[in-house]
Amino acid sequence: MQTLLIALGSLVAYIIAYNTYGKWLSRKIFKLDPSNKAPSIELEDGDDYVPTAKSVVFGHHFTSIAGTGPIVGPALAVIWGWLPALLWVLFGSIFIGAVHDFGSLVISMRNKGQTVGDISGRLLSPRTRILFLSVLFLALTIVLAIFGLVIAVVFKMFPSSIFPCLIQIPIAVVIGLWLHRKGISLLLPSIAALSIMYLSVAFGDWGPLHAFNTTLAAWPVITWVIVLLLYSYAASVLPVWILLQPRDYINSLQLLSALGLVVVGLIIAGLFGFGAGEQKQALEIVAPVARLGENAPPGAPWIFPFLFITIACGAVSGFHCLVSSGTSSKQLKCETDAQFVGYGSMLTEGFLAVLVILACVAGIGLGVPELIDGKATGTILTGEAAYQSRYATWEASGGLASKVGAFVEGSANFIRALGLNATFATALMGVFVASFAATTLDSACRLQRYVTQELGAATGIKPLKNKHCATIFAIIIAGAIAAMPAPGSAYELNNLGKGGLILWPLFGATNQLLGGLAFLVILFWMWRRSLPIWFVVIPATFMLILPALAMISQLFIGDAAWLTGENPNYLLSSIGLATLGLEAWILFEAAAAWPRAKGMLEQAA
Repeated sequence: MQTLLIALGSLVAYIIAYNTYGKWLSRKIFKLDPSNKAPSIELEDGDDYVPTAKSVVFGHHFTSIAGTGPIVGPALAVIWGWLPALLWVLFGSIFIGAVHDFGSLVISMRNKGQTVGDISGRLLSPRTRILFLSVLFLALTIVLAIFGLVIAVVFKMFPSSIFPCLIQIPIAVVIGLWLHRKGISLLLPSIAALSIMYLSVAFGDWGPLHAFNTTLAAWPVITWVIVLLLYSYAASVLPVWILLQPRDYINSLQLLSALGLVVVGLIIAGLFGFGAGEQKQALEIVAPVARLGENAPPGAPWIFPFLFITIACGAVSGFHCLVSSGTSSKQLKCETDAQFVGYGSMLTEGFLAVLVILACVAGIGLGVPELIDGKATGTILTGEAAYQSRYATWEASGGLASKVGAFVEGSANFIRALGLNATFATALMGVFVASFAATTLDSACRLQRYVTQELGAATGIKPLKNKHCATIFAIIIAGAIAAMPAPGSAYELNNLGKGGLILWPLFGATNQLLGGLAFLVILFWMWRRSLPIWFVVIPATFMLILPALAMISQLFIGDAAWLTGENPNYLLSSIGLATLGLEAWILFEAAAAWPRAKGMLEQAA
């Protein structure tokens, strides 16, 4: 019953937050006005600036910001116990993450759809523009370099998810063309797309499709990385209505409906138990409330500040400011839709993170395979033994496969409480994870194209201002990193494609630092308009200090420290120090501009 109460209580808290705090921000602070002309209408070009219904933009925005972040982060963070992770997700998403996303979206819409990096040059100083865009480029390069690997790993773990994920692309193109040319209601295409996608999950591994999935699952990671980066190039340069919008929208239908199944299954398991007869089990949390001090998990870093960079998406993530100010702000056709898309999407992601936590601390207790050396045995573990099998030590829970696996297994158990078979439930959740990762990858490539074009404009490098050149440049950089083997691995075919792991340790702190810098832009925008700033100052300070502490800890503290440890990593050290240097420089620019900024409007976009 405790699991059920947490899920329903969290849902109620998010609904209340949206209708109180969210509305206050919308009406009293940002003063959203439907009569203001949105950038999508003012600058409509049929390519990037396309007026779009808020439900479609919500689908794009939610699937782009979510990715695997609200799955992997919470699935790892529960190693410190379920309560710290839950509290950070709830309070972080309502008071920090949603404000960050909403604010970035509104400010971008008020500045012709420019990214927060571009806007920072007029709000703070011209130098800040290049510094901020450099941080954005680094963060997006890491995303592009790693997410091909993420998708390949999910496909290898759950081959039955391959065909259902691939079939989404032609479905999206057909629906995009259908809607754009016919201008019909969304209802019929939505029902058709959702039906086809669920049928692809149910029958996508039958007969010859099983051989198809198995063959593609056996591809080397480098092959998947190349294919996915080429797909990302196409998604980045095609008009947004052909592929990106419809794919994200139909994905959101499937993903949100799958979340609905998880919630209903959780309710049934919580009220009536799981299984039947003598095998019937009560749904209960099998993880400890908190594992701190002497009870801390072996090998785990300190919960402070690392909890706050381990769970990024789901509480607050700097990557979201790029989606808000990069793509969504160019698509909303009415300014008042920003609360639904900006604030509402983040709360939806927060609720997803709550469900991930419950799947990993209660769902797996209903039964998961025992793992020996990462391979499943025929033994099924239940209760606390199931949790310990995944979270006994930091090393045991640290791999991508184990984190994704814990969520897929736990959430599939919730779905099985509906009477659905284990094969379908597992395939559906495998598609769930892979689809989220894919939508983040193609959106990140488009965002990196915008950032590269803005850097080209800021530095005077003319070729980078062209969308094709900018996209190719971004993909070459990310592809070169991704193509390398993982740290310490030989240059062999099966090891290639894992190079994103080289820079991945930087992402947590860099991503959260980006959130702090986005808050700085929001803060200056409000300060120049003499608006209340107290509710931005606190999260901005929090998000500027904690990631810096985490980065400093990774650089200098412990035997595994990048710079002072037993085996120094000078690549990570140099990039980490450069990131801290960029933060310090931006803060210096902000401090210099602050006294003269109050009440002084910046130059118009």
